[in-house]
Amino acid sequence: MRLNPSLIDWTGRVVWLVGASSGIGRATGARLHELGARVVVSARSEPALRAFEVQHPGSLGLVADATNAAALRSAAAAIVHRYGRIDVVMYCAGHYKAMRATAFDLDEAVRHQQVNYVGALNLLDAVLPVLIEQRSGHLSLVSSVAGYRGLPQSLAYGPTKAALINLAQTLYLDLHPLGIGVSVINPGFVRTPLTDQNDFAMPALITPERAAVEIVKGWAGGRFEIHFPKRFTLWLKALRHLGDGLYFTAVRRGTGL
Repeated sequence: MRLNPSLIDWTGRVVWLVGASSGIGRATGARLHELGARVVVSARSEPALRAFEVQHPGSLGLVADATNAAALRSAAAAIVHRYGRIDVVMYCAGHYKAMRATAFDLDEAVRHQQVNYVGALNLLDAVLPVLIEQRSGHLSLVSSVAGYRGLPQSLAYGPTKAALINLAQTLYLDLHPLGIGVSVINPGFVRTPLTDQNDFAMPALITPERAAVEIVKGWAGGRFEIHFPKRFTLWLKALRHLGDGLYFTAVRRGTGL
């Protein structure tokens, strides 16, 4: 079902990706540059951003830590000053460390909150005034299928992704009437520096480049939720409809945890 205006012609569109030094963010930036967009990438790593600029002539790298609200406001102002608008903004900054209740780490849990969720709020603070004044644009949040329901080893990560899904849903209700698109991206396992930490076999693992193709396809289709790869995510979506007892049993049997 088409819930957003289709994003098909990327020529000249101003796209800002926050958290694009590697993984899904970087691959999506590269794909959009190839399609003719004016790509702006932000992250903490200046060397990674400069490398992106060299490899993608005409792109712009703005160093900004997503946990620093002032830095994101400054970056948004710089983009508007340079290009006059922001057409698409995607929050793809993320932090992940496996955690179970038997080894709870408060500092690590709070770090997940600050990067994965509060960083998204910082971005909203920076771009919502721009998008609302424009009465146009598209806002996309990268969440995860880990946000659907509780999963083993996801004690710190999963709740932040569930929060992003809820946030995107509420943003859609508020922004759609103003002509602003909103989408939430829920990948399964994508090979990135974050998932490289996992010591278990990751089903239906895909590359960041494949994820970028799926994201662009989802935007073209006007989807609100963009999830992939379907051979994995559809099973997890089905599990959401099980009663609690059946769900807990299925997850324990499926993971052995």
